[in-house]
Amino acid sequence: MSYPDTRNNEQYPAYQLVKTRLQKQLDNGSTQCDLCLWRCKMVHGQRGFCQAHVNRHGTLYNLSYGIISAIDIGPIDDKPVRHYRPGSQVMSVGSYGCNFRCKGCHNLDISWGVTALDDLARGQSTSAYVTPRQLVDTAKRFGVEGIAFTYSEPAVWLEYVLDVSALAKEAGLYTVYVSNSFVTQEALAEMAPYVDVLCSDIKSLSNDFYKDLCPVANVEQVLACIEQAKQLGIHVEVRTNVIPTKNDDPDELENIAVWIRDHLGADCPWHITKFFPAYKLSHLPATPNELLWKARDRARNAGLSNVYVYGDKGCDCATDNLPIDHFLQGDPQEIHRVKKCAASCCGSDGVVLKKYELRGSD
Repeated sequence: MSYPDTRNNEQYPAYQLVKTRLQKQLDNGSTQCDLCLWRCKMVHGQRGFCQAHVNRHGTLYNLSYGIISAIDIGPIDDKPVRHYRPGSQVMSVGSYGCNFRCKGCHNLDISWGVTALDDLARGQSTSAYVTPRQLVDTAKRFGVEGIAFTYSEPAVWLEYVLDVSALAKEAGLYTVYVSNSFVTQEALAEMAPYVDVLCSDIKSLSNDFYKDLCPVANVEQVLACIEQAKQLGIHVEVRTNVIPTKNDDPDELENIAVWIRDHLGADCPWHITKFFPAYKLSHLPATPNELLWKARDRARNAGLSNVYVYGDKGCDCATDNLPIDHFLQGDPQEIHRVKKCAASCCGSDGVVLKKYELRGSD
């Protein structure tokens, strides 16, 4: 299946649904999304688990192409990335939709975005729409050296990530992909020519932990994705957010370090971050700093040479970002004008809102 190339022209100067980059039609009449390892199978009117992709008469479309939920500018070290262009400034951007449901998520409103995606589907959204060229021009105007796709899983809007990354490379900007690594080999292969850095979570080595976040996930899938990214030539750094009573066993943390050493190399950076109470884990305490330092010491004893502890920082959050209007040139009223799909394929019924059902994934 071929897709329009949006990199060298403004294929979509106004908001509209864009065909899902990786999809295949199945014999039973459903269409499978191959962006992440959910591999959602949808019939007409259904949306995937991420809520950002919808089946319209057998073809999958991305609802969130060009829709920006948050922008921020800061050092690449905060992603966290320490061994690629250290100290350089990066513009972080995110959109709505995520393939995990982390119980300690700090970015609910700008990542899961179920309500925001419903508004897009109804033609009622006032979220900012930014073309790939406009985003790259914005990054250059603010003098940053790179663009980071973060705040939710970037595979969910891979169509936009790839188009922006290709233009960024032409403009001399690097790109960072901050991921949970529950993505397909096909998606990684699409990314490899354009994405410079993967900053990936290894949340735990427990399948039970992962299945609590995403019922179909397992550790082996996540680790295989990270290892494949390195094999594809992407610079890889990993992080673990240590959550009291959930993934804080010192032996397990040491085993993560051993896996990194054996599969990514002894010099691969490991970032150990502090958990702060949020969402459904608000009842848990923040991670004691001494536990983080103990994990670092055991990792170094296991042979990792680049281990970093963050006693005052947890996830790559977007709670204090400036409004998107601050970064985009133009009239704020125009930026937040109601978005309706510019294409005419939907007809009078619009985009069907029926959400993904677990029984529809079999």
